[in-house]
Amino acid sequence: MEVVKELLERSHRLGADPRNTNYAGGNTSAKGAAPDPVTGEDVELLWVKGSGGDLGTLKESGLAVLRLDRLRALVNVYPGVEREDEMVAAFDYCLHGKGGAAPSIDTAMHGLVEAAHVDHLHPDAGIAIATAADGEELTRRVFGDRVVWVPWRRPGFQLGLDIAAIKEANPQAIGCILGGHGITAWGATAQECESRSLEIIRTAEAYLAEHGRPDPFGSEIYQTLPEAERHARAAALFPHIRGLASTDLRVVGHYTDTPEVLDFVSRAEHPRLAALGTSCPDHFLRTKVAPLVLDLPPDAPLEQAVERLRELHIAYRADYTAYYDRNATPDSPPMRGADPAIVLVPGVGMFSFGKDKQTARVAGEFYVNAINVMRGAESVSTYAPIPESEKFRIEYWELEEAKLRRMPKPKPLATRVALVTGGGSGIGAATARRLAAEGACVVVADRDVAAAEKVAAEIGAAAYRVSDVAVAVAVDVTSEEQVAAAVRAGVLAFGGVDLVVNNAGLSLSRGLLETTLDDWDLQHDVMARGSFLVARETARVLIDQGLGGDIVYISSKNAVFAGPNNVAYGAAKADQAHQVRLLAAELGTHGIRVNGINPDGVVRGSGIFASGWGANRAAVYGVEEEKLGEFYAQRTLLKREVLPEHVAAAVFALTGNDLTHTTGLHIPVDAGVAAAFLR
Repeated sequence: MEVVKELLERSHRLGADPRNTNYAGGNTSAKGAAPDPVTGEDVELLWVKGSGGDLGTLKESGLAVLRLDRLRALVNVYPGVEREDEMVAAFDYCLHGKGGAAPSIDTAMHGLVEAAHVDHLHPDAGIAIATAADGEELTRRVFGDRVVWVPWRRPGFQLGLDIAAIKEANPQAIGCILGGHGITAWGATAQECESRSLEIIRTAEAYLAEHGRPDPFGSEIYQTLPEAERHARAAALFPHIRGLASTDLRVVGHYTDTPEVLDFVSRAEHPRLAALGTSCPDHFLRTKVAPLVLDLPPDAPLEQAVERLRELHIAYRADYTAYYDRNATPDSPPMRGADPAIVLVPGVGMFSFGKDKQTARVAGEFYVNAINVMRGAESVSTYAPIPESEKFRIEYWELEEAKLRRMPKPKPLATRVALVTGGGSGIGAATARRLAAEGACVVVADRDVAAAEKVAAEIGAAAYRVSDVAVAVAVDVTSEEQVAAAVRAGVLAFGGVDLVVNNAGLSLSRGLLETTLDDWDLQHDVMARGSFLVARETARVLIDQGLGGDIVYISSKNAVFAGPNNVAYGAAKADQAHQVRLLAAELGTHGIRVNGINPDGVVRGSGIFASGWGANRAAVYGVEEEKLGEFYAQRTLLKREVLPEHVAAAVFALTGNDLTHTTGLHIPVDAGVAAAFLR
């Protein structure tokens, strides 16, 4: 239908510009006629963005469709503001047809306002005016009578009634500023509604730019570190901060060092403003009521910064618990956790956290929105967010709790960050895919960065952003510097590392007399030395986090089986196998489990076999190279060929929360090679 097409196009245009609204924030609607499938007669309908959708990517399936006559008839049974939450369930009785999205709490606003098209948005400039101490007067000053002030009210049926009444009483108005919240605009056509939304936003932006003072956050009290130092400091702090933020529930992290953030945390007023918290409901639902703020200069010794963060975290948890206790009622949902979602570090930036990377990233983006709001409000007035009690009413709203209950059960590796070496092909690629499929964020590390990028892109294809699920890093595991850099990159991407797969390897099939010193060194450099370097560097992160973790070595049947013409390869694999035992004994006190997998004959999809090892082994055994997999299968007890996916399944079995008390173990994945049985 044309009305739906126009609504989606308008939504996409508005949602594509972050100046207009935040990700997944705001909603749009349109009213129009469509045939009733039962009577064949036209009925008036409301199409409105459903709960949880994003304007920039909205599809027709993301719209709720309601009968307008039934929706407006709810006014006659409305029990009053004390029971307005009951009206959300009543929306279900107004739905038209099958399918569509669940109606959001803002549905009443869109249905009750007498206008064919309505936009409700959360622009930073609009919220800056909405959160100014003199917001009502400021609204008159900025817009005259074209935009009307609406005092703060929690989103719901009563707010819809309020706005409908204000529009009727102010026929000259094109929209309103919702105190502490955002803006709403309306129009007779989609084009008029969109134009009025943009007029409100751009007028607010222009006023703040023209009349706002240039230093609303005060003088600079902290210097921002240069980029290289800043990122190094962030990588050093991130595991510690993530560990603290995971005290109640393990979380994934996101790091932000945009100019807005760096400027904010460098200024004198940032502690005061941060303590006031955010205001727009969309903001603090994701950022929590206030952030944790480190009160040390960026050049303070790392150990001092970590210790101070621990002290501040204890205080934050106590303050948050007190906030809950002050405001909770007997029917409030239980406290969801007392850890911060946002941590601000002067000179370094912002660390944000959530149940997955996207949630963590969006939390950070919302706090940037909050910074912009504070800057605008402070530049022309004083920032005055909604009262704490109102924040609590939204944060612990039963409707929000019900939304959380509807969320799908987390996957086994949700909130886990995996680093897989040799992840660009073969066993490594299969392992990266499997871990991601089970909910992990994955750092795909490979010397061939193009191959790693391809695997990361495949893993993240279904995500809103590929980097929310997987990132590729280049690494030669024989290089101490490159290993350290790769781990830092993984930490900066996701906040830390929980699951390490030492898979990078290569093989040269040569007998003792044909094996050169270079052959020997290459095999041991890549597998023995490389595994050691990766384990050492990631163990530092695992220990700093204090969350335990897993290190898995992809060793080989050849670690225990003396096959012909592979002395360097077999010896290097035996080295890896004993590293498993040594590290299991050493790292167990930190809750870090170290296990190994001994595959055999993984021919298909293997980078090692494709690089010449397959041809050499085929020559040793006197078979055609393309039949090598069949040959290996026939010498096993199960007579089955081993594929990369089988090894990946073993990695998941070791790390997927079932074998929680297993460490120092080697699992054969060889279809049964009796000579390689562990003794």
